[in-house]
Amino acid sequence: MVSVHNTEILNMFVTLAGFTNNEVYIVNQDGTVVTESGITGIATGEKIDEKELTQLQDGHAIDKEFHYLPSTERFLVSGRPIFNESKFEGGIYVMSSLDAIDHSISQVKRLSLISGIVALIIGAGFIFVLSRRISAPLLKMEKATREISRGDLKTRVNIHSNDEVGQLAVAINDLAIELERYRTNRQELFANISHELRTPITYLEGYANVLQEGLYHSEEEKNQYLSIIATETRRLIHLINDLFDLAKAEEEQLGMNKEAVQLSRVLKAVIVKVGLKAKEKGIQIIEDISEQDKTILGDEQRLEQIFINLLENAIQYMDEGVVHITLEEGTTDYVRVIIKDNGQGIPTSELPYIFERFHRVEKSRSRDYGGTGLGLSIVKKLVELHGGRIKVTSVVGKGTTFVLSFPSMH
Repeated sequence: MVSVHNTEILNMFVTLAGFTNNEVYIVNQDGTVVTESGITGIATGEKIDEKELTQLQDGHAIDKEFHYLPSTERFLVSGRPIFNESKFEGGIYVMSSLDAIDHSISQVKRLSLISGIVALIIGAGFIFVLSRRISAPLLKMEKATREISRGDLKTRVNIHSNDEVGQLAVAINDLAIELERYRTNRQELFANISHELRTPITYLEGYANVLQEGLYHSEEEKNQYLSIIATETRRLIHLINDLFDLAKAEEEQLGMNKEAVQLSRVLKAVIVKVGLKAKEKGIQIIEDISEQDKTILGDEQRLEQIFINLLENAIQYMDEGVVHITLEEGTTDYVRVIIKDNGQGIPTSELPYIFERFHRVEKSRSRDYGGTGLGLSIVKKLVELHGGRIKVTSVVGKGTTFVLSFPSMH
């Protein structure tokens, strides 16, 4: 219990103020200063303001700022009432220097500023290192893509991670591989087309000159030359049609006149059309076409083109043997056509690419057999335009099987 009349207690508060670097003064019940710690501007015996005294008597705290002229030092003053068994005894005031507080705040601000600058420098350094680490592979990829765009398709990006940046590097490498394959196939296509065009045009020009100059010895020889001209003309037309169909397929402009089509009738007509060519090579065509009509929604002319291309392709790469054609129900929703031969077969490494435009299996042998490598690409596009699928399996030396599935009409 604090008593403003106890000199020892008052002296204790004054001493405590010295330890805390604060100033203290104490007033009695009538507001007279009974002790102070040596505060300039406040002396023992002075009285505090009546308003303040009333606040203390009512049990309220006093908070104010004190500035003693002519000194420039400012204090924050906090006063609290002293009661003894509900009887007002006086009050105690503690004064803290605002200059010291301001100095502490300035120190805190300065330290905060320095800490912020240091943190900013560290953060900037971390961001710089991180950005270099991220941007370095991206810059390499940019350089690689520019080299690829200039035609250096052998360029590859080294892959060092499996994150998004690593996946981007994989995509760039895949793009370079695909572009390289495309360019190679395109160059081969142009070479093949040049070869295919040169041969019939040479025949046409040569035998036309023979007929024009009358350099034949009999009507039979004349008719033979005319037959050669007709054959080479058909060959040119077939080549041009393939190129035209491929161009339209690439632009999604292949014309389709869909109607209800009986696949059995289409397949039988196709077998008749390719039968002569098969017979000339000693190849037998065996059909297993159910009498039950398998009807699909499609373009009859384009369906014939699909099956003629596949059968002629099989016959072209066979010297003798058998081609099986089967029409069957695949599932409740699809009808299947299976074309199987026992010819040369296709190497496993070539199977993923045989439907690509310009691709030809075993280039040197393909050139001997003729063709431009466009047929299967057109076939796949036409099957897809009918809402169907085409798959191929093959074993070298044993033959190849094409399985075509078309949505059936219920």
